[in-house]
Amino acid sequence: MKPGASKTPASELSCEVCGLMPEPTRTRLTLANVAVMLPIELLVHALVVDTQLSYLAKVLVLTVTATVLVIWVAEPSAARVLRGWLHAPALRHRRRLAGAPALWRARTVLQDEPGALQKVTRALARLETNILSIHVHPVAGGVLDEFVLSTPGDVDEYQLLESLHLAGGTHSHVWPTTALAMADGQTKALSLAARIADAPDELPLAVAELLRARVLSPAEAVLERYDAGTRLKVPTAWYGPITFVRPGEPFTPAESARAHRLAELAEILAHRPAPSPPNQVAPDVV
Repeated sequence: MKPGASKTPASELSCEVCGLMPEPTRTRLTLANVAVMLPIELLVHALVVDTQLSYLAKVLVLTVTATVLVIWVAEPSAARVLRGWLHAPALRHRRRLAGAPALWRARTVLQDEPGALQKVTRALARLETNILSIHVHPVAGGVLDEFVLSTPGDVDEYQLLESLHLAGGTHSHVWPTTALAMADGQTKALSLAARIADAPDELPLAVAELLRARVLSPAEAVLERYDAGTRLKVPTAWYGPITFVRPGEPFTPAESARAHRLAELAEILAHRPAPSPPNQVAPDVV
């Protein structure tokens, strides 16, 4: 919804494409129809009963009139007048979803000076944002701070970017994330190192999983289609250079170092000589 647009709470549930509301519960829909139709039915019966028509004519008039009023008046009126009550369960569900905490990953470059990080924490606190984890990476011109943030459900990407900008951050990026982001990089790297120790050929897939990146094929790697910061080439003597790409999310120096260490581990294990079989003792000949 655009800023400044006025909508009633119930109308926020309408489909943006067809404009229809979600189907209310059967119980609420029945009660709403009865509440609207009962006065109309009573009024029609009172008017028809006082006429001089025959019994059959009265029944026919009542049937046709009641049917038309129900289809064209009662049900639309119930849906319109009692809309908020009809869709109250869906509205409560929507509010719970809107208020549920959301997880974000954020990166910003700060000046390497006292108080720089404190400005960021204060700016994020104004959005009721909780910093769950932070990693600091030295880069040219300052430090790159990487956060995992928990925010109220109504806080969006643009509000977070504005807070980082007002706090002095530059080259800021924000991405939605999941609870898996709480697993620290060191623990994840060690787990993948154990995987490579068992099967060195798993190196490309393991590094891609570590960096949340995609492995480029040799044909794709020669094309300069991605920014330098979002491409990472890991040389290996036995496998050849492996190129990874993560569009829109530059690799940090720590991530590059972890990838290179995993490649060194795979190379050591791949060239390790196979253990010789144990010496067998010949059985005594009688």
